[in-house]
Amino acid sequence: MVRGKTQMKRIENATSRQVAFFKRRHGLLKKAYELSVLCDAEMALIVFSPKGKLYEFANPSMKTLLERYKKCSEESNKANTTKTQDIQYLKREIANMEEMIHILESRQRKMLGKELESCALKDLDQLESEVERGLRHVRARKCEMLVDQIKQLERKEQILREDNAFLCKRLGDSVHVDGPVLTTLANGFGSIEEDSEVETQLVIRPPNIKNHFLFNNSY
Repeated sequence: MVRGKTQMKRIENATSRQVAFFKRRHGLLKKAYELSVLCDAEMALIVFSPKGKLYEFANPSMKTLLERYKKCSEESNKANTTKTQDIQYLKREIANMEEMIHILESRQRKMLGKELESCALKDLDQLESEVERGLRHVRARKCEMLVDQIKQLERKEQILREDNAFLCKRLGDSVHVDGPVLTTLANGFGSIEEDSEVETQLVIRPPNIKNHFLFNNSY
C-alpha cells in the first residue's frame, strides 16, 4: 500500500493529532540522538506537548548548552547592536558630508559672483575680503613661480657663457699653433707667383738692322 503525502496543516481530530505527536516526537528524539552520536555534535532538543508536558534531549547537558546558547545569543545581539550603531553613525556622517558639500558648493558659486541675491551687506563685505585675500595669495604664488623661472634661465645663460668662453679659448689656441705653418705656406706660394711673373714677362723692342741686312744678303 502506497503511503499518501501528508498535508502540512493542523490535524483537526484530537486522537489522530495525539497519535501523530507521539510518533513524530519519538522519531525526532531518535534523530537527535543519532546525530549527536554519529557526528559528535553538541545539541539540545526541547519539546512541549499540547498539554504542556516537557520532553527533552541534550548532549552533553541541557544546562551547559543553555548557558552556551545564552552567551552566544548575547554576543550576537551585541554584535548586531554594534553593527546597527555603526550603520547609524555612518548615516550621520554621510548626512554631515552632504551638508558640508552643499555649503562649499554654494560658497564657491558666490565667490564666482553667482547667487548673490540672498547675501546681506555683511556677507558681501566678508566675501569681498576673502576674494581679495585669495587673489593676493594667487599673485604671490605667481610671482614666486616667475622668479624661479628667471633664476633657471639665468643659470642656463651662465652655462652657455662658460661653454662659449671655453670654445673660444680652444679656437684661439688652434689658430696660434697653426699660424706659423700657414704663414710659411703663404710665403712659399707668393714666391712662386713672383717667379712665374718674371719668367712670363715679354720684352718688346725694335728689330736689329744689322742682323736684318745679314739675313737678306744670305739670299
